[in-house]
Amino acid sequence: MKYSIITFGCRVNQADSFHIEEQLMAAGGRSTGPQDADLIVVNSCSVTAAADQGTRQVVRQMARENPSAKIVVTGCYATRQPEELAALPGVVQVVPNTRKEWLALDLGLTTAERFGSGDGPCGAAIAPGVAGRTIYTLRVQTGCDQTCAYCIIPTTRGPGCSKPVREVLSEIERVRDAGYREVALTGVHLGSYGRDLPERASLLRLLELIGHGSPGIRFRISSLEPMDCSAEIVDLVAGSSSFAPHFHLPLQHASDRMLVAMQRPYTLAYYRTLVERVRERIPHASIGTDIIVGFPGETPEDFELLATYLSGSPLTHVHVFPYSDRPGTAATGFAHKVHGTSVRERAAVLRAIGRELNRAFHRAQLGTVRPGLTTDDGSVVVTDNYLKVRIPPGLPRNQWVQVSVQLAQDQLVGEVVSAS
Repeated sequence: MKYSIITFGCRVNQADSFHIEEQLMAAGGRSTGPQDADLIVVNSCSVTAAADQGTRQVVRQMARENPSAKIVVTGCYATRQPEELAALPGVVQVVPNTRKEWLALDLGLTTAERFGSGDGPCGAAIAPGVAGRTIYTLRVQTGCDQTCAYCIIPTTRGPGCSKPVREVLSEIERVRDAGYREVALTGVHLGSYGRDLPERASLLRLLELIGHGSPGIRFRISSLEPMDCSAEIVDLVAGSSSFAPHFHLPLQHASDRMLVAMQRPYTLAYYRTLVERVRERIPHASIGTDIIVGFPGETPEDFELLATYLSGSPLTHVHVFPYSDRPGTAATGFAHKVHGTSVRERAAVLRAIGRELNRAFHRAQLGTVRPGLTTDDGSVVVTDNYLKVRIPPGLPRNQWVQVSVQLAQDQLVGEVVSAS
Protein backbone atom coordinates (compact mmCIF):
# COMPACT_ATOMS: atom_id res chain seq x y z
CA MET A 1 0.00 0.00 0.00
CA LYS A 2 1.26 3.46 -0.93
CA TYR A 3 0.25 6.31 1.34
CA SER A 4 0.60 10.07 1.60
CA ILE A 5 0.06 12.29 4.66
CA ILE A 6 -0.82 15.97 4.34
CA THR A 7 -0.59 17.96 7.57
CA PHE A 8 -2.09 21.34 8.42
CA GLY A 9 -1.51 23.44 11.52
CA CYS A 10 0.56 23.23 14.65
CA ARG A 11 3.45 21.12 15.87
CA VAL A 12 1.01 18.93 17.77
CA ASN A 13 -0.53 17.95 14.45
CA GLN A 14 2.95 17.36 13.04
CA ALA A 15 3.70 15.02 15.94
CA ASP A 16 0.39 13.22 15.42
CA SER A 17 1.11 12.79 11.70
CA PHE A 18 4.50 11.32 12.49
CA HIS A 19 2.85 8.79 14.80
CA ILE A 20 0.38 7.88 12.06
CA GLU A 21 3.28 7.49 9.63
CA GLU A 22 5.05 5.11 12.00
CA GLN A 23 1.90 3.01 12.14
CA LEU A 24 1.48 2.93 8.36
CA MET A 25 5.13 2.02 7.81
CA ALA A 26 4.86 -0.72 10.45
CA ALA A 27 1.91 -2.08 8.44
CA GLY A 28 4.09 -2.30 5.34
CA GLY A 29 3.05 0.98 3.78
CA ARG A 30 5.34 3.01 1.56
CA SER A 31 5.36 6.80 1.48
CA THR A 32 4.75 8.45 -1.87
CA GLY A 33 3.32 11.61 -3.37
CA PRO A 34 -0.44 12.12 -3.12
CA GLN A 35 -0.88 11.69 -6.88
CA ASP A 36 0.34 8.08 -6.63
CA ALA A 37 -1.05 7.12 -3.22
CA ASP A 38 -3.63 4.44 -2.50
CA LEU A 39 -4.41 6.15 0.82
CA ILE A 40 -4.25 9.88 1.53
CA VAL A 41 -4.47 11.02 5.16
CA VAL A 42 -5.30 14.70 5.63
CA ASN A 43 -4.58 15.86 9.18
CA SER A 44 -6.63 19.04 9.45
CA CYS A 45 -6.46 22.24 11.48
CA SER A 46 -9.42 24.41 12.46
CA VAL A 47 -7.85 27.33 14.27
CA THR A 48 -9.12 29.78 11.61
CA ALA A 49 -11.64 29.82 8.77
CA ALA A 50 -8.68 29.90 6.38
CA ALA A 51 -7.43 26.62 7.84
CA ASP A 52 -10.82 25.00 7.23
CA GLN A 53 -10.81 26.29 3.67
CA GLY A 54 -7.32 24.97 3.06
CA THR A 55 -8.38 21.47 4.09
CA ARG A 56 -11.41 21.52 1.80
CA GLN A 57 -9.35 22.77 -1.14
CA VAL A 58 -6.71 20.08 -0.69
CA VAL A 59 -9.28 17.28 -0.38
CA ARG A 60 -11.03 18.40 -3.57
CA GLN A 61 -7.71 18.73 -5.39
CA MET A 62 -6.58 15.25 -4.33
CA ALA A 63 -9.91 13.77 -5.40
CA ARG A 64 -9.50 15.34 -8.85
CA GLU A 65 -5.87 14.39 -9.31
CA ASN A 66 -6.10 10.89 -7.84
CA PRO A 67 -9.74 9.73 -8.04
CA SER A 68 -8.87 6.14 -7.10
CA ALA A 69 -7.30 7.11 -3.76
CA LYS A 70 -9.08 6.60 -0.46
CA ILE A 71 -9.03 9.88 1.45
CA VAL A 72 -9.18 9.85 5.26
CA VAL A 73 -9.52 13.16 7.09
CA THR A 74 -8.60 13.55 10.74
CA GLY A 75 -7.61 16.42 13.06
CA CYS A 76 -9.42 19.40 14.53
CA TYR A 77 -11.63 20.26 11.55
CA ALA A 78 -12.61 16.59 11.30
CA THR A 79 -13.58 16.70 14.97
CA ARG A 80 -15.52 19.95 14.70
CA GLN A 81 -17.40 19.38 11.42
CA PRO A 82 -17.25 15.68 10.46
CA GLU A 83 -20.39 15.76 8.29
CA GLU A 84 -19.03 18.65 6.24
CA LEU A 85 -15.86 16.75 5.44
CA ALA A 86 -17.56 13.40 4.88
CA ALA A 87 -19.56 14.99 2.05
CA LEU A 88 -16.42 15.95 0.11
CA PRO A 89 -15.42 13.83 -2.92
CA GLY A 90 -13.12 10.89 -2.28
CA VAL A 91 -13.48 10.93 1.51
CA VAL A 92 -14.07 7.41 2.83
CA GLN A 93 -13.64 8.08 6.53
CA VAL A 94 -13.52 10.98 8.98
CA VAL A 95 -11.54 10.25 12.16
CA PRO A 96 -11.87 12.58 15.18
CA ASN A 97 -8.92 13.50 17.37
CA THR A 98 -10.10 11.01 20.00
CA ARG A 99 -9.45 8.17 17.50
CA LYS A 100 -6.43 9.62 15.72
CA GLU A 101 -3.89 7.50 17.63
CA TRP A 102 -5.70 4.36 16.47
CA LEU A 103 -6.23 5.48 12.88
CA ALA A 104 -4.30 2.62 11.29
CA LEU A 105 -6.10 0.09 13.47
CA ASP A 106 -9.47 1.58 12.54
CA LEU A 107 -8.56 1.21 8.88
CA GLY A 108 -7.66 -2.44 9.45
CA LEU A 109 -4.10 -1.88 8.24
CA THR A 110 -2.17 -3.54 11.06
CA THR A 111 -2.55 -5.06 14.51
CA ALA A 112 -2.03 -3.70 17.99
CA GLU A 113 0.83 -6.14 18.47
CA ARG A 114 2.74 -4.54 15.60
CA PHE A 115 2.81 -0.99 16.83
CA GLY A 116 1.20 -0.70 20.23
CA SER A 117 -2.26 0.39 21.31
CA GLY A 118 -1.73 4.15 21.09
CA ASP A 119 -1.14 4.50 24.83
CA GLY A 120 2.62 4.39 24.56
CA PRO A 121 5.59 4.02 22.24
CA CYS A 122 4.94 2.11 19.02
CA GLY A 123 8.07 0.03 18.53
CA ALA A 124 11.17 1.23 16.72
CA ALA A 125 11.02 4.85 15.63
CA ILE A 126 11.44 5.88 12.00
CA ALA A 127 15.09 6.74 11.54
CA PRO A 128 15.99 10.39 10.93
CA GLY A 129 15.44 11.31 7.30
CA VAL A 130 13.31 8.31 6.37
CA ALA A 131 10.11 10.35 6.43
CA GLY A 132 11.87 13.62 5.62
CA ARG A 133 12.26 14.62 9.26
CA THR A 134 15.50 15.26 11.10
CA ILE A 135 14.07 16.71 14.31
CA TYR A 136 11.63 14.50 16.20
CA THR A 137 8.47 16.23 17.43
CA LEU A 138 7.28 14.60 20.64
CA ARG A 139 3.79 15.37 21.93
CA VAL A 140 3.78 15.09 25.72
CA GLN A 141 0.36 16.64 26.26
CA THR A 142 -2.89 17.32 24.42
CA GLY A 143 -6.12 19.16 25.17
CA CYS A 144 -6.67 22.49 26.87
CA ASP A 145 -8.66 23.79 29.85
CA GLN A 146 -7.90 27.46 29.11
CA THR A 147 -10.99 28.98 27.51
CA CYS A 148 -9.71 31.91 25.45
CA ALA A 149 -12.59 33.80 23.85
CA TYR A 150 -11.42 33.25 20.27
CA CYS A 151 -10.24 29.64 20.40
CA ILE A 152 -12.13 26.50 19.34
CA ILE A 153 -9.30 24.11 20.24
CA PRO A 154 -10.59 23.15 23.74
CA THR A 155 -13.66 21.84 21.91
CA THR A 156 -11.74 19.93 19.25
CA ARG A 157 -8.96 18.60 21.50
CA GLY A 158 -10.85 18.15 24.76
CA PRO A 159 -9.54 18.72 28.30
CA GLY A 160 -5.86 18.64 29.19
CA CYS A 161 -4.30 15.18 29.11
CA SER A 162 -0.61 14.57 29.86
CA LYS A 163 1.53 11.54 29.04
CA PRO A 164 2.88 10.01 32.25
CA VAL A 165 6.49 10.89 32.92
CA ARG A 166 7.65 7.30 32.49
CA GLU A 167 6.10 7.17 29.01
CA VAL A 168 7.78 10.41 28.00
CA LEU A 169 11.15 9.13 29.19
CA SER A 170 10.60 5.83 27.39
CA GLU A 171 9.68 7.64 24.20
CA ILE A 172 12.81 9.78 24.41
CA GLU A 173 14.92 6.64 24.81
CA ARG A 174 13.17 5.12 21.79
CA VAL A 175 13.89 8.07 19.50
CA ARG A 176 17.46 8.41 20.77
CA ASP A 177 18.05 4.76 19.91
CA ALA A 178 16.73 5.50 16.42
CA GLY A 179 19.41 8.15 16.02
CA TYR A 180 17.65 11.45 16.68
CA ARG A 181 19.75 14.24 18.12
CA GLU A 182 17.08 16.88 18.59
CA VAL A 183 13.56 16.53 20.02
CA ALA A 184 10.93 19.26 19.98
CA LEU A 185 8.61 18.94 22.97
CA THR A 186 5.07 20.01 22.16
CA GLY A 187 1.52 20.05 23.48
CA VAL A 188 -1.75 21.86 22.92
CA HIS A 189 -1.26 23.58 26.30
CA LEU A 190 2.29 22.47 27.04
CA GLY A 191 2.65 24.57 30.17
CA SER A 192 -0.18 22.67 31.85
CA TYR A 193 1.78 19.42 31.62
CA GLY A 194 1.27 17.19 34.64
CA ARG A 195 -1.70 18.98 36.21
CA ASP A 196 -4.00 16.07 35.35
CA LEU A 197 -1.61 13.31 36.42
CA PRO A 198 -2.10 11.50 39.74
CA GLU A 199 1.62 11.71 40.57
CA ARG A 200 3.33 14.98 41.36
CA ALA A 201 4.36 16.36 37.99
CA SER A 202 4.88 19.66 36.25
CA LEU A 203 6.54 20.88 33.08
CA LEU A 204 9.48 22.17 35.09
CA ARG A 205 9.98 18.79 36.76
CA LEU A 206 9.75 17.00 33.39
CA LEU A 207 12.32 19.35 31.88
CA GLU A 208 14.66 18.80 34.84
CA LEU A 209 14.40 15.02 34.43
CA ILE A 210 15.01 14.92 30.69
CA GLY A 211 17.72 17.56 30.87
CA HIS A 212 19.75 15.45 33.26
CA GLY A 213 18.87 12.01 31.93
CA SER A 214 19.02 12.26 28.14
CA PRO A 215 22.64 12.83 27.05
CA GLY A 216 23.21 13.37 23.36
CA ILE A 217 19.84 15.01 22.71
CA ARG A 218 19.04 18.70 22.53
CA PHE A 219 15.46 19.60 23.45
CA ARG A 220 13.53 22.45 21.91
CA ILE A 221 10.50 23.67 23.87
CA SER A 222 7.61 24.62 21.62
CA SER A 223 4.92 27.19 22.36
CA LEU A 224 4.46 28.14 26.03
CA GLU A 225 1.69 30.39 27.29
CA PRO A 226 3.26 33.40 29.03
CA MET A 227 1.70 32.58 32.41
CA ASP A 228 3.29 29.10 32.25
CA CYS A 229 6.83 30.24 31.44
CA SER A 230 8.17 30.64 34.95
CA ALA A 231 11.45 32.22 35.96
CA GLU A 232 12.63 28.72 36.90
CA ILE A 233 12.06 27.47 33.34
CA VAL A 234 13.93 30.45 31.89
CA ASP A 235 16.81 29.82 34.30
CA LEU A 236 16.85 26.11 33.46
CA VAL A 237 17.19 26.82 29.74
CA ALA A 238 19.79 29.51 30.42
CA GLY A 239 21.94 27.15 32.47
CA SER A 240 21.73 23.93 30.45
CA SER A 241 23.17 22.94 27.07
CA SER A 242 20.43 20.29 26.85
CA PHE A 243 17.85 22.93 25.87
CA ALA A 244 17.78 25.16 22.84
CA PRO A 245 17.73 28.90 23.64
CA HIS A 246 14.45 29.28 21.80
CA PHE A 247 11.12 30.41 23.24
CA HIS A 248 7.73 30.87 21.62
CA LEU A 249 5.50 32.95 23.90
CA PRO A 250 2.12 33.92 22.39
CA LEU A 251 1.28 37.51 23.32
CA GLN A 252 -1.92 37.82 21.21
CA HIS A 253 -2.25 41.54 21.98
CA ALA A 254 -0.48 44.43 23.72
CA SER A 255 -3.64 46.23 24.84
CA ASP A 256 -4.69 45.11 28.30
CA ARG A 257 -8.28 45.89 27.33
CA MET A 258 -8.01 43.45 24.44
CA LEU A 259 -6.32 40.82 26.62
CA VAL A 260 -9.24 40.95 29.05
CA ALA A 261 -11.71 40.61 26.18
CA MET A 262 -9.73 37.68 24.82
CA GLN A 263 -9.78 36.08 28.29
CA ARG A 264 -6.00 35.97 28.46
CA PRO A 265 -4.79 35.78 32.10
CA TYR A 266 -1.87 38.24 32.04
CA THR A 267 -1.10 41.88 31.26
CA LEU A 268 1.33 43.52 28.87
CA ALA A 269 3.48 44.51 31.86
CA TYR A 270 3.77 40.83 32.86
CA TYR A 271 4.64 39.80 29.32
CA ARG A 272 7.16 42.61 28.92
CA THR A 273 8.92 41.56 32.12
CA LEU A 274 8.99 37.92 30.97
CA VAL A 275 10.57 38.52 27.57
CA GLU A 276 13.02 41.03 28.99
CA ARG A 277 14.09 38.40 31.52
CA VAL A 278 14.64 35.91 28.70
CA ARG A 279 16.72 38.45 26.78
CA GLU A 280 18.73 39.37 29.89
CA ARG A 281 19.44 35.77 30.89
CA ILE A 282 19.97 34.47 27.33
CA PRO A 283 21.07 37.36 25.08
CA HIS A 284 21.28 35.19 21.96
CA ALA A 285 17.86 33.51 22.40
CA SER A 286 15.20 33.58 19.72
CA ILE A 287 11.81 34.67 21.09
CA GLY A 288 8.76 34.16 18.89
CA THR A 289 5.17 35.19 19.45
CA ASP A 290 1.65 34.95 18.03
CA ILE A 291 -0.54 38.00 17.49
CA ILE A 292 -4.27 38.25 16.75
CA VAL A 293 -5.18 41.39 14.84
CA GLY A 294 -8.71 42.71 14.34
CA PHE A 295 -10.26 41.07 17.41
CA PRO A 296 -13.81 42.35 18.00
CA GLY A 297 -13.69 45.78 19.62
CA GLU A 298 -10.08 46.50 18.62
CA THR A 299 -9.85 50.26 18.19
CA PRO A 300 -7.18 52.19 16.30
CA GLU A 301 -5.74 53.09 19.71
CA ASP A 302 -5.55 49.40 20.70
CA PHE A 303 -3.82 48.63 17.43
CA GLU A 304 -1.35 51.47 17.93
CA LEU A 305 -0.44 50.08 21.36
CA LEU A 306 0.22 46.71 19.73
CA ALA A 307 2.29 48.07 16.86
CA THR A 308 4.31 50.31 19.16
CA TYR A 309 5.11 47.53 21.61
CA LEU A 310 6.16 45.10 18.88
CA SER A 311 8.43 47.66 17.21
CA GLY A 312 10.45 48.17 20.38
CA SER A 313 10.31 44.64 21.76
CA PRO A 314 13.11 42.04 21.98
CA LEU A 315 11.01 39.58 19.95
CA THR A 316 12.59 37.88 16.94
CA HIS A 317 9.69 36.13 15.18
CA VAL A 318 6.07 37.30 14.89
CA HIS A 319 3.20 35.19 13.54
CA VAL A 320 0.22 37.39 12.70
CA PHE A 321 -3.28 35.88 12.62
CA PRO A 322 -6.17 38.01 11.31
CA TYR A 323 -9.15 37.36 13.56
CA SER A 324 -11.91 35.16 12.17
CA ASP A 325 -15.08 33.97 13.89
CA ARG A 326 -15.06 30.38 15.13
CA PRO A 327 -18.64 29.22 15.75
CA GLY A 328 -18.84 27.89 19.30
CA THR A 329 -16.43 30.43 20.79
CA ALA A 330 -17.39 33.37 22.99
CA ALA A 331 -15.93 35.94 20.59
CA THR A 332 -18.35 34.93 17.83
CA GLY A 333 -21.11 36.76 19.71
CA PHE A 334 -19.08 39.86 20.49
CA ALA A 335 -20.18 43.18 19.04
CA HIS A 336 -18.06 45.80 17.26
CA LYS A 337 -16.46 43.51 14.69
CA VAL A 338 -13.57 45.10 12.83
CA HIS A 339 -14.11 45.52 9.09
CA GLY A 340 -12.17 43.07 6.95
CA THR A 341 -10.33 45.79 5.06
CA SER A 342 -9.03 47.26 8.32
CA VAL A 343 -8.01 43.81 9.57
CA ARG A 344 -5.97 43.16 6.42
CA GLU A 345 -4.33 46.59 6.55
CA ARG A 346 -3.41 46.20 10.22
CA ALA A 347 -2.07 42.69 9.62
CA ALA A 348 0.18 43.99 6.83
CA VAL A 349 1.64 46.60 9.18
CA LEU A 350 2.37 44.01 11.87
CA ARG A 351 3.93 41.58 9.41
CA ALA A 352 6.25 44.35 8.22
CA ILE A 353 7.26 44.99 11.84
CA GLY A 354 7.82 41.27 12.29
CA ARG A 355 10.09 41.11 9.25
CA GLU A 356 12.19 43.96 10.59
CA LEU A 357 12.48 42.30 14.02
CA ASN A 358 13.64 39.12 12.31
CA ARG A 359 16.20 40.99 10.20
CA ALA A 360 17.50 42.77 13.30
CA PHE A 361 17.93 39.42 15.05
CA HIS A 362 19.82 38.04 12.07
CA ARG A 363 22.10 41.09 11.99
CA ALA A 364 22.84 40.67 15.69
CA GLN A 365 23.95 37.08 15.08
CA LEU A 366 26.36 37.81 12.22
CA GLY A 367 29.89 36.74 13.05
CA THR A 368 28.84 34.48 15.91
CA VAL A 369 29.58 30.76 16.02
CA ARG A 370 26.51 28.73 16.93
CA PRO A 371 25.94 25.01 17.53
CA GLY A 372 23.45 23.49 15.15
CA LEU A 373 22.12 20.38 13.45
CA THR A 374 22.26 19.69 9.72
CA THR A 375 18.84 19.09 8.15
CA ASP A 376 17.33 18.55 4.71
CA ASP A 377 20.11 17.15 2.49
CA GLY A 378 22.81 18.39 4.86
CA SER A 379 23.04 21.82 3.27
CA VAL A 380 21.00 23.60 5.96
CA VAL A 381 21.89 24.03 9.63
CA VAL A 382 19.23 24.80 12.25
CA THR A 383 21.13 26.49 15.05
CA ASP A 384 20.27 26.19 18.71
CA ASN A 385 18.68 29.65 18.58
CA TYR A 386 16.60 28.79 15.53
CA LEU A 387 18.58 30.37 12.74
CA LYS A 388 18.35 28.51 9.44
CA VAL A 389 21.80 28.79 7.90
CA ARG A 390 22.73 27.47 4.46
CA ILE A 391 26.13 25.77 4.23
CA PRO A 392 28.09 24.24 1.34
CA PRO A 393 27.11 20.63 0.49
CA GLY A 394 29.15 17.71 1.69
CA LEU A 395 27.82 16.88 5.15
CA PRO A 396 25.02 14.39 5.86
CA ARG A 397 21.86 15.40 7.62
CA ASN A 398 21.56 14.92 11.40
CA GLN A 399 25.13 15.93 12.25
CA TRP A 400 26.16 18.34 14.98
CA VAL A 401 28.21 21.27 13.75
CA GLN A 402 29.59 24.58 14.91
CA VAL A 403 28.74 27.13 12.24
CA SER A 404 30.00 30.68 11.74
CA VAL A 405 26.96 32.79 10.82
CA GLN A 406 27.33 35.11 7.83
CA LEU A 407 25.06 36.93 5.39
CA ALA A 408 24.99 36.86 1.59
CA GLN A 409 22.27 38.35 -0.61
CA ASP A 410 19.80 38.67 2.29
CA GLN A 411 20.25 35.00 3.17
CA LEU A 412 21.98 33.52 6.19
CA VAL A 413 24.93 31.41 5.11
CA GLY A 414 27.61 29.80 7.16
CA GLU A 415 31.01 28.24 7.33
CA VAL A 416 31.29 25.02 9.30
CA VAL A 417 33.96 25.44 11.95
CA SER A 418 33.71 21.87 13.26
CA ALA A 419 31.49 18.81 12.93
CA SER A 420 30.84 15.86 15.22
